[in-house]
Amino acid sequence: MKTNKEKATQFSKHLFWDVNISDIDFEKNSKFVISKVLIYGLFSDWKVLVKLYGLKNIVKTAITIKELDKKTVSFLCAITDIKKTNFKCYSTKQSVNQHWNF
Repeated sequence: MKTNKEKATQFSKHLFWDVNISDIDFEKNSKFVISKVLIYGLFSDWKVLVKLYGLKNIVKTAITIKELDKKTVSFLCAITDIKKTNFKCYSTKQSVNQHWNF
């Protein structure tokens, strides 16, 4: 069983710049870790995430995240059989569009 520090060192350093990485409990804070990787992670981080949580748990958690971008949702829909309309981020759009929303 890997320790939190060993798990944390597998991810890119930029993912957890705003928190103390040694304080993250990868079991209790799985939604936080999954959202960070899905929003800001690289493909290498994705591979580590799948090994750590499994695809089924990642998708189950991703459905509840409100801040996912269109590319991430499309990627998750492509590798699973879940529709875009099942994601919370799909149904709860911001009322005011962002300036850089291309």
